[in-house]
Formats: sequence, C-alpha cells, structure tokens
Amino acid sequence: MALLSDPKPPNSVAQILLREDQRGVATLTMNRPTVRNALSMELMNSLQSELDAISSDASVKVLILKGAGPAFCSGHDLREMRAKPERAFIEGIFQACSRLMISISTLPQPVIAQVHGSATAAGCQLVAACDLAVCDEGAQFATPGVNIGLFCSTPMVALSRAVGRKAAMEMLLTGAPIDASRALQIGLVNRVVPATELSETAHSLAELVASKSSGVVAR
Repeated sequence: MALLSDPKPPNSVAQILLREDQRGVATLTMNRPTVRNALSMELMNSLQSELDAISSDASVKVLILKGAGPAFCSGHDLREMRAKPERAFIEGIFQACSRLMISISTLPQPVIAQVHGSATAAGCQLVAACDLAVCDEGAQFATPGVNIGLFCSTPMVALSRAVGRKAAMEMLLTGAPIDASRALQIGLVNRVVPATELSETAHSLAELVASKSSGVVAR
C-alpha cells in the first residue's frame, strides 16, 4: 500500500491519500477521517496526481474510490476556505475541483465509488462523477448548499447527468439528504448492501469489470 501526500514539513506524518493495487484494481482511499475526508486543496491535488498516473498505467483495469473513517466525503473543506478567503485561492479550489471531476469522468479505466456514511456537496458530486457506485445501507447523499445560502452549482452538473432532472432538482432545491434506497431508486448508486458486505461487493464488481477487455471498457 502506498502512502501519498503533497510535500509537507519534515516533521509532518499526515498521509491524506492511500493507494493499493491488487489484481488490476487500484483503490484510492481519501484519508482525512477527522474532517470526513473534506476536499482540501492538498487532497484534490493528491487525487489529481494519482488519476494522472493511473490514466496511463496499463496494469490498472479498474479504480475504486473510497473514504476512511465515518464518511465517504463531506465536500469542500470549508474551514480551509474560511481561512483563505482571497478570491484567487477560492477560484483555484473550484478550478482544481472541476479538473478533478472531469478527470474521473474521462479516465480510461472505469471508476467505482465505494460509499459509506455521508457523501455531501462535492462528495456527492464525486459519487455522481464515477461510472458505478456501491453503498452501504446507512449511506446518505445530499447537496446541502442551499441551506447555508449557497447553490451547489458544480455538484449539479455531475448529479443531473447521473439521475433524472426532477430528482436532481429536488436534492438541489431542498438540500435534504436522501438515503441509500432512494439513491438506488433514482440511479445515483448501482447497489445497496449491508455495511459488512460493502468492501467485498465493490471489489467483486471491480474484479468482474477488470476481467473484461480493457479496450472494450476503456473510454
């Protein structure tokens, strides 16, 4: 298992992204559990670097994206944004996020989201951008920006492509979370399983896809 992070001072031991490769399946684990894997600039840059590397790695047939700790991803790191409110930095965050989501949706290898806990705002966007998604029975999804005076404009793009317009607009206009069964009903996820079966289900699905011709499943 590789431990990945942007350059940090020598005394730092934080590793914000983990990678494991096994039988043609690469797994990237967002590793900021104390902040529910909020997408800091560093985490987005680390994800981008790995996606760039994986895109040209013929040994990787499928990618699984998941989160460590109690949640999949809580969206952008609002604490970081409040600490650095300069326009250039905020614009840089959204540019990095846009590039990240496009990279996921255009990666030659299929991408599977393995979701537990909550996936909110840009975290929900991550799920929607992936080709396939598996979640546990306790998972919740939301685009809650409207609740704090913001509209989830960028999550809306991936969400509205993954589910029907009415379902997407209900999530965006109300900010209310939906549960796993509703996510399955509207097509945001492919499978809902007990938490104890989540990892096995995601890897079984990945290995099944990996067994097919790369040239056929590649984008």
